[in-house]
Amino acid sequence: MQAITVRDRGAGIAGLTLENLPHPHAAENDVVVRVHAAGFTRGELDWPATWTDRAGRDRTPSVPGHEVSGVVAELGYGTTGLTVGQRVFGLTDWARDGSLAEYVAVEARNLAPLPADVPHTVAAALPISGLTAWQGLFDHAGLTTGQTVVIHGAAGAVGSVAVQLAREAGARVVGTGRSAHRDTVLDLGAHAFLDLDQDRWQEAGQTDVVFDVIGGEILDRSAALVCPGGTLVTIAHPPAARPQDGRAVFFVVEPDRARLADLARRLRDGRLQVRVGAVPPLAEAAASFASRQRVPGRTIIRVAGDEGG
Repeated sequence: MQAITVRDRGAGIAGLTLENLPHPHAAENDVVVRVHAAGFTRGELDWPATWTDRAGRDRTPSVPGHEVSGVVAELGYGTTGLTVGQRVFGLTDWARDGSLAEYVAVEARNLAPLPADVPHTVAAALPISGLTAWQGLFDHAGLTTGQTVVIHGAAGAVGSVAVQLAREAGARVVGTGRSAHRDTVLDLGAHAFLDLDQDRWQEAGQTDVVFDVIGGEILDRSAALVCPGGTLVTIAHPPAARPQDGRAVFFVVEPDRARLADLARRLRDGRLQVRVGAVPPLAEAAASFASRQRVPGRTIIRVAGDEGG
């Protein structure tokens, strides 16, 4: 099969190559997915799991990409809950070969059924952003109806989903970003927008939850926004500054089949939007990985099959 691989950690993005690899093996409780569309995170070449397995052993050449949508091609021994030919989407394992390939072996529990009317390219843009938004807002911060949440980077992949989920949950949503993102964030359902460059942060007032995806100075300054008993939650890095009378949580997204299925239903019902931008083929994945051009929506790699397959 064809796949995008990395072999040299020092080469970084320049080391991404399209090559032929052996067909993946379905271990116990795995499925092999014929990939139709794949999502990637540009920073993943810095993740230790890209280069070593769970035992710390070198696993190169490794295949990046951790979001997948496709069709089950093979079941491993003991796998239940999925069938050959079924449309699925979800997260690939962090320390195993990923989705920028024609086929990928994935733990079955990391995948959820994909409704027939949700395109693969849209589904591949959902797993990390959707699960991260849900887990940050509700599992870690415990956001409830009537509370106020400040969402940093509200026009981005994670932030845009978080705005929609928080609004539907009955929270008051303050989205932040650059001035060019104001209309986008308000159109997603935010009640107010805070320009990180121009506006006074105090205008947001104290808030029950701050959800940060940016880190650095933005994260440090956010601790002062959290009211007593509130929560600062971030996916960027462990926070150096903590709320005086609240909690600070750093987390890494985890697979959740039931939540993925719920997010897919929201997509199908029109209750959730995921913005997809460019959709290049697998042969152009390396160039897409390296691109620094800012375009609206996620770049998703089309790997195989037609959109309805």
